[in-house]
Amino acid sequence: MIKKSVKKSDKKAPAEVSASGDNSVRPFSRFTDFDIHLFRSGKHYKLYEKLGSHVMQVEGRTGTYFAVWAPNAKYLSVIGNFNGWSRESHPLFLRWDSSGIWEGFIPNIGNGEVYKFFIRSNSGEELEKSDPYALRWEEPPRTASIVWDTWYEWKDNDWMQNRYKHNSLNSPYSVYEVHFGSWMRSPDDPAKYLGYRIMADNLVPYVKEMGFTHVEFMPLMEHPFYPSWGYQITGYFAASSLYGTPQDLMYLIEKLHENGIGVIFDWVPSHFPGDVHGLFRFDGTHLYEHSNEKEGFHPDWKSYIFNYGRNEVRSFLISNAIFWLERFHVDGLRVDAVASMLYRDYSRKEGEWIPNQFGGRENLEAISFLKEFNIAVYSHFPDVQTIAEESTAFPGVSKPVFSDGLGFGMKWMMGWMHDTLKYFKEDPINRKYYHGQITFSTVYAFTENFMLPLSHDEVVHGKHAMINKMPGDEWQKFANLRVLYTYMFTHPGAKLLFMGSEFGQKAEWNVEKSLDWHLLDLAPHKGMKELVKGLNQLYRGEPGLYEKNFEWDGFHWIEAGDAENSVLVYCRKGNDLADSKLVIILNLTPIPRYDYRVGLPHHGDWEVVFNSDEKQYYGSGFEIAKHISTENVHWHGSSQSATLNLPPLSGVVLKRFNRTAKFW
Repeated sequence: MIKKSVKKSDKKAPAEVSASGDNSVRPFSRFTDFDIHLFRSGKHYKLYEKLGSHVMQVEGRTGTYFAVWAPNAKYLSVIGNFNGWSRESHPLFLRWDSSGIWEGFIPNIGNGEVYKFFIRSNSGEELEKSDPYALRWEEPPRTASIVWDTWYEWKDNDWMQNRYKHNSLNSPYSVYEVHFGSWMRSPDDPAKYLGYRIMADNLVPYVKEMGFTHVEFMPLMEHPFYPSWGYQITGYFAASSLYGTPQDLMYLIEKLHENGIGVIFDWVPSHFPGDVHGLFRFDGTHLYEHSNEKEGFHPDWKSYIFNYGRNEVRSFLISNAIFWLERFHVDGLRVDAVASMLYRDYSRKEGEWIPNQFGGRENLEAISFLKEFNIAVYSHFPDVQTIAEESTAFPGVSKPVFSDGLGFGMKWMMGWMHDTLKYFKEDPINRKYYHGQITFSTVYAFTENFMLPLSHDEVVHGKHAMINKMPGDEWQKFANLRVLYTYMFTHPGAKLLFMGSEFGQKAEWNVEKSLDWHLLDLAPHKGMKELVKGLNQLYRGEPGLYEKNFEWDGFHWIEAGDAENSVLVYCRKGNDLADSKLVIILNLTPIPRYDYRVGLPHHGDWEVVFNSDEKQYYGSGFEIAKHISTENVHWHGSSQSATLNLPPLSGVVLKRFNRTAKFW
């Protein structure tokens, strides 16, 4: 049971709750000298086991141990309902070792008790701060921390033992990006969020039906301002209280795992908000952030940048990453706004930033931190993935640290996203003039381990929903989007699609509303959903589409230069070069192409294994042969070729026919 914080007018006098002295603070420590050494050197990766609040027994008495880092505090105490929010009754003890850690044990306090830290700084400033390591917070707009634990009896052992098979770079990786509060709302009250457990009953079967391999949740850490989408975090170690308890979130993750679905969390080590109860000026000084705004203030988000050169801050952030992977069984971390971390002049004009020690623009401390973060994550959890949202040409983002890379597992391919959307916005009659835009991505496709993102950022703030980025009448809009998705799922790289885009959501994403699920009653939207389901099935079922996702020899162009017809032909292949090859043909105009000749990498019989123009996808149903045979006609650099009809605005996938198959 949670004891909600009370207003000042409702407080009891401290004497009423502490006169007996039974709940006075006892000197006690959970820190060893080695813990302190690791913390001060930036190498303590499990600080959540030490700092924060922990229910335990000391000398036979049950209570809560509190510990907080505040080196510039002159006085620090625990305040809460249990002592009438008295600032003087429960002071913590400052450790003797100059670590800046205050600690103490208070009997008779257990799970559900709300609290904050009262801090009187060396300058005399008085602050009431929430616990940076709290495992649970009050639901906004309340801001107190809550004594809690992360005990949970997990039932996902099979997934955890075998997730390396699902999470590796040579496995299919198709991500469904979700904003928790707006995926679906209560049908009885559209303003009411669905909780973690109710979402498990709705989201899990849907993602399984659609065939996505992973769900990526936009930040689910505690954040005070819902319209920030979760990217302005105050409670880094707490699951958002809007949707339930930490254990409720664990239940959702467990159900996803039981259904073979991996879980990626958005993680935000790039900045934090300036809320008075949060990390900003935590002990009356710039403890977590830089003191100089040219280094410590983010002009885009009006937030504050972590001081990556401070060892204790590095321990805080890396411990936080390890926390979600360990305690919540998360399978990957998508790291937000990496580009803003790498460059000191990011979004700044001349004179608004401070060069590094060598006079350059690179943030050397952040680069060092990101390398250490990835080393720590992969050393503890070699079967997870870290994914960088990084939009520049910074070298080696997804290369190992030992090769002078940053050490991420994957990187978002922002160039592919921008070029692709720009190309598809063009009227098909003009696409022949932009042909190089759609082929350019393969020039650099294998310089990093890329993920192709069609994320939330592309369907908000006036950018239009995916379906409304497409030109033409209604049928052409849907046909364009179908062929775009076919291109995406057959292009090298992992995949990411934002919620609602899979069924052609017409309105821009609105964080205050549910997706428009009623659209699935309409044939075009139902067809789009079936198309994405079919593409996931194709992607997961064909090793040629994923086994060499990040290798040059997993792809080659057959026809990249037919700008006049706006047709692309390319080959994907897996480890078995003979039987895993697929040939993809994209007709990017609404004009059918009759008897279009294609050079094929092997002689014999080929079958159409996917066609985005099928009627089940709301396509035109343009009739094409399901099977074709090669002829001894040299074409596209191959000694074998075949002709076939190409439907309008379509993607067709061919696979070499296996003569041993019984269904032929």
